[in-house]
Amino acid sequence: MSEITPDLVRHLGVLARIQLSDAEVERLTGQLDVIVDNIAKVSQVATPDIPATSHPIPLENVFRADEVGDMLTLEQALRNAPDAADGRFRVTAILGEEQ
Repeated sequence: MSEITPDLVRHLGVLARIQLSDAEVERLTGQLDVIVDNIAKVSQVATPDIPATSHPIPLENVFRADEVGDMLTLEQALRNAPDAADGRFRVTAILGEEQ
């Protein structure tokens, strides 16, 4: 017996605020039913003695170590800024404006 029915698909469409045509409901009913069946098959073989995996091979960090390097001075950082004040970039305030 199928777990996914057209009525369930219509209900999910309403919850997701998606208007579905009858053809879309029919197509999605079949597709979702196949997905649920495949999940059930995986659940049958996924027993507690089989560890969960998120990736088929172990991943390693390929980034270099962080090292402190040459940094810009405050003057260098603000040199090309269109506007600066008190050692900071000065930008137009946008909070509270109507959009």
